Amino acid sequence: MAAPVLAYENLGLIQGAGWLFRGLDVHIGPRDRLALIGRNGAGKTTFCKALAGIIDTDEGRRMIKPGTRVVLLEQEPDLSRCETLLDYVLGGDDAPERHAAEAIADQIGIDLSRLAATASGGERRRAAIARALAQEPDVLLLDEPTNHLDLAAIEWLEDWLARFSGAFIVISHDRTFLTRLTRQTLWLDRGNLRRSEVGYGGFEAWTEAVYAEEARAADKLDAKLKLEAHWLERGVTARRRRNQGRLAKLYEMRAQRAAMLGPQGTAKLVTGADDVRTKTVIDAKNITKRYDERTIIKDFTLRIQRGDRIGVVGANGAGKTTLLRLLTGEIEPDEGSIRLAKTLDGVIIDQQRKLMAPDKRVRDVLADGGDWIEVLGIKKHIKGYLKEFLFDPELTDALVGTLSGGERSRLLLAREFARHSNLLVLDEPTNDLDMETLDLLQEVIADYDGTVLIVSHDRDFLDRTVTVTLGLDGSGTIDVVAGGYEDWERKRSPRETKKTPPKAAPTAPPPPQKATKLSYKDQRDYDLLPKRIEELDAAIARDEAALADPDLYAKDPKRFDTLMKAIEKAHAEKEAAELRWLDLAERVDALG
Repeated sequence: MAAPVLAYENLGLIQGAGWLFRGLDVHIGPRDRLALIGRNGAGKTTFCKALAGIIDTDEGRRMIKPGTRVVLLEQEPDLSRCETLLDYVLGGDDAPERHAAEAIADQIGIDLSRLAATASGGERRRAAIARALAQEPDVLLLDEPTNHLDLAAIEWLEDWLARFSGAFIVISHDRTFLTRLTRQTLWLDRGNLRRSEVGYGGFEAWTEAVYAEEARAADKLDAKLKLEAHWLERGVTARRRRNQGRLAKLYEMRAQRAAMLGPQGTAKLVTGADDVRTKTVIDAKNITKRYDERTIIKDFTLRIQRGDRIGVVGANGAGKTTLLRLLTGEIEPDEGSIRLAKTLDGVIIDQQRKLMAPDKRVRDVLADGGDWIEVLGIKKHIKGYLKEFLFDPELTDALVGTLSGGERSRLLLAREFARHSNLLVLDEPTNDLDMETLDLLQEVIADYDGTVLIVSHDRDFLDRTVTVTLGLDGSGTIDVVAGGYEDWERKRSPRETKKTPPKAAPTAPPPPQKATKLSYKDQRDYDLLPKRIEELDAAIARDEAALADPDLYAKDPKRFDTLMKAIEKAHAEKEAAELRWLDLAERVDALG
C-alpha cells in the first residue's frame, strides 16, 4: 500500500452546541479515487474544507507530503469581488497559469470574459472547474462538481478525471458519475467515518451489511435507539425492495409507451386504443418556437398521456426550459397548437427555489407558521411530516438560512408534494440532494397519480423514473424515445454517442415466471393489505403527533413509552405488509 500524500488524524470539529464529528482518521493515497457519501448536514463539505486546510479544526493533526498541491472545487464559489469570470479564475494566492486555465475553459465550453454578475449557474460551475483543474493538483477535492452542468460537460469532466494521475475525493449525488469513477468510498454517518475499498457501485450492499450489524448490536440499547436501528435495518432495506418493484413496473410502462410511439427519431404517436384521447393531458401538434433568427423547437408533435413520466435532456441552451414552458401553456408556439386538459392542475418546482427566503422558519414554509399541514387532504403534524422527508422533527423553528442547500431543496419538495395536483414539473430537482433524499424523491414520483415532466442532467435518476425521454440537440429537432437516459443514448447517431465506460444500470427483478392461481389466503391478503397499510399509516401519524408534545415525557413517561412501542410495532407491521403485498402483486402481474 502506497504511503499517504494527505492525512488527518483524530479530526474533530465543533458546530453549534456540539461536535459535528470527532476522532476521524483519514489517509489519502497518491492514486485514490474516493466517493464521499453522507446525508445532507452530515458535514461532507466541512470535512473537505478541513482536508484542504482552509478551515481550522478543534482537534486533530493534518499531515501532507511536502510538495503536494491540494485543490478544493467548492460547491458555491465566491465571485462577488470579480468583474469577469477570468478575474475569478486567475485570482487568489494559488492562481493557475492563464494559458492553462484558458485551454481548459475552451474544452469545457466557457467564455471567461463573461461578466461574473450575470453568469448562470452552469457558467460559474465551468469557471470553477477551469480554475481548479488548471492548478495541476495532486489531490483534488470536488464538492458536487456536476451541479448545473449539462450532459456534455459532465462527460468531459468524467474523461478528464479518468485520465487524472493524482488522487481525488468527490461529493456528488450523481450515481452514474460516482459509479464510473470511484474505487474507494468514505461514508460520513452520524459523526463517524468509515472506509471501504470498493467504489460507489458497491456502496448499497456495504451499507446494508453495516446497518444489519448495528441492528443486531442494538438489542442491548434502550427503546428509542432500538427504534432508530429498526428504521436503519428495515426502513432502508424495505425501501430498496419496494424500489425494485417500482422499477419492474416502470419497465412495463416503458414497454407500453414504446408500442404507442412511431418510428425511431419521430414524435408521431399511434392512436392505439379508443380511449387514448380521453387520457391525453397535453396534446402538442407540429409546434415550432423561434427566438430571433434561431429555431429552438421545430415541427414537434407529442401526445402526453395521464400518468406519463417525461424526461427532458440536452445541452444547456438547447431549449429544455422553453419546451417545458410550451408544454405547460406558459408560452405560445409560433406555429402549431398545444391543447391542455381543462382539469390540469400543476405544481412547478424550478431551479430558483424562490420560496426559500433565508429569514423564514421551517414551519413558515410548511404550514404558514402553524403546527399542522394538510397533505393531500389529510391533516398531519409538521413534526411527523418532517420525519417523512428525513428531517429531525426539532427543526420546526430553524431558519431556512441555516439549512444546507440539500436541506432547503428537500424542504421545498416536502411543501410542494403536500399540495393536490395532477401535473408535476421538476426543473433540475436533484441538485444538492443526498442519496437518501433521491431515493425518497424517486418513491414519491413513482407513487404520484398524475403526469410528471422532468428536466435533469442526472442520468441515473432519469433511468429510474421516466417512461419517455425527449432529447434536444440544439437544432430544433427533438428525439422521442421510450425509456430513460440510457435508452436515448443508445439511439443517438454514432457521431453523437461518446464511448464511455459502461455504467451500472438500475437493476430490476427478472421477469416473473408464470405462476399458478393465488390461493384463497393469498388473494385475501392481496385484496385487504392496502387498506391495512393505510390504517397503519394513520395510526403511526396519530401516535407520532402525540409524541411530538415536548412535555409528554415529563408529564406522562408511561404513555411516552407506550407510544414509542406502538410506533415501533406499527412500523414493523406496515413494512411486513408492504413487502408481502409487493410479492403478491408481482405474482398477480405474472398471471397476466
